[in-house]
Amino acid sequence: MQKEMSILGVGSPIVDTIALVDEQFVSQIEGEKGGMVLIDAAAIEDLAQSLPTVGLTAPGGSAGNTTFALARMGASTGFLGKTGNCGQGGFYRDAFTNLGGDASRFKIGQIPNGRCISLVTPDGERTMRTDLGAAMTLTPEEISVSDFEGSTHAHIEGYLLFNEALMRKVLRSAKEAGCSISLDMASFEVVNATKPILPEILRDYVDIIFANEEEGEAFTGISDDYSGMALRLAEFASIAAIKVGAHGSYIAHKGEVERIEPMHAARVVDTTGAGDLWAAGFLYGWSQQRTLAECGRIGSILGAAVVQEQGSVLPEHVWDDILAAL
Repeated sequence: MQKEMSILGVGSPIVDTIALVDEQFVSQIEGEKGGMVLIDAAAIEDLAQSLPTVGLTAPGGSAGNTTFALARMGASTGFLGKTGNCGQGGFYRDAFTNLGGDASRFKIGQIPNGRCISLVTPDGERTMRTDLGAAMTLTPEEISVSDFEGSTHAHIEGYLLFNEALMRKVLRSAKEAGCSISLDMASFEVVNATKPILPEILRDYVDIIFANEEEGEAFTGISDDYSGMALRLAEFASIAAIKVGAHGSYIAHKGEVERIEPMHAARVVDTTGAGDLWAAGFLYGWSQQRTLAECGRIGSILGAAVVQEQGSVLPEHVWDDILAAL
């Protein structure tokens, strides 16, 4: 009998604040709309104070969103990251435990938890500003093979690429523990900033690549040819998935591309977490050895569900419908 797959999320445990704003508000914020920019604690507090409405608070972070959704679907999950020595850090750890996740790999820092403010405009686009807080203090020396023991797969968020030494220690430790690895490219800013090291890291360590069309274009230089993007990325890993929102997704493996039809979303409220939950659906199917088409279909179900909600945490009645469909 095959051993059950246990998936370990690796990334920054961030507490999200999702705020609905207008286009003018975003235009006054430094940086491009639709991306993620790191800011310090003082800047994020100033931004929080300037919000026109009270935001919705929920556990977040890229790998966090994926791993929380996997835990909610009943997958065996753990999380490796550094939370803060504050109420928000406790909130994050407790939320994961309450879903049945293994919280034993969380490390606790000496400063407050990381925070992300996600500014959602009327078109559903999210623009993120993040203070990594305690998550940023995680060092390579704190990571070891033992963190990955008992896990069969590690899902890593691309934001860790901003700390090359940490990312390399995570990758080496995961491989030494026998884990397969998936990497979410996270944002086009991450890809552009880490181009000198990204091809080697993908080729040497990564089995599954997740990217949206902007990240895929930033890496490959290919635009408007999603099959071509996926095939190019799959030269660096066994499986590459390009997520194109309402236009579906493209999964490349062994020189062939499977196009996954999009699931219809009756309305788009907020795209926060859409790619992360798509990855959760894909990994859920993959952990059960379903076909790539079926993995993509489950990803599309979750992605379409989350864009109809504010934030990345789905209500229980939505989960009931999803699990019934699976």
